[in-house]
Amino acid sequence: MDNKNRNIPVHVSIIMDGNGRWAKARGQQRVYGHAAGIESVRAVTEAAVEEGVEYLSLYAFSEENWNRPESEVSTLMDLMMDAMKKELPTLMDNGVRFVVLGNRKRLSDRLNEGIDFLMEKTSGCERMTMIVFLSYSGKWDICQAASRAAAQLGPEGMANLTQEQFGQYLVTAGIPDPDLLIRTSGEERISNYLLWQCAYTEFYFSPVLWPDFRKEEFREALRAYSERDRRYGKVK
Repeated sequence: MDNKNRNIPVHVSIIMDGNGRWAKARGQQRVYGHAAGIESVRAVTEAAVEEGVEYLSLYAFSEENWNRPESEVSTLMDLMMDAMKKELPTLMDNGVRFVVLGNRKRLSDRLNEGIDFLMEKTSGCERMTMIVFLSYSGKWDICQAASRAAAQLGPEGMANLTQEQFGQYLVTAGIPDPDLLIRTSGEERISNYLLWQCAYTEFYFSPVLWPDFRKEEFREALRAYSERDRRYGKVK
């Protein structure tokens, strides 16, 4: 597709949904779907780089997901660890900087060490930034931002706090808000994700389950976005 004639979003974010249903339809455990979804992450990352997207963020694990069965959570964490090890050469070859945001205090030391290693190794990559939201929720993000702001600014500073200043206390400080949010599997809700940051984000809901979501589906979402007229509350 010709990027010169299209409006490419700077930041695309994805709620990767449908792994469990995909696995159940095949008579498998939910973790089978999570493993299959890794290929979709690889395909979409490549497509985002090819299309000129500057930021790609993925909602990988929410704060609420800690309430899932311990065996599923443990397997998910192992999958993430293995994927990070395997994908480093691909990230480097494609110039992708890797970042993890969320409540990392809840992650194991081993996983945090792996995350830090990958972030350090890709820190010089400049073609695209890939953000994985891990142990994250929008309400948690807003609460931690308010706590940090109050501790630093005090009562007087908080009384005069602007929206722009508050944004600097969110975990996404320095990262542009998503232009496009894609959710797969046919569900049409935000699920406590980037509540502050998605105030004027365009939403795109795909019926495709995440393990079946590939470059073609990603590019269809970009095409739909390019046809929208973003007014940010203004009249054109």
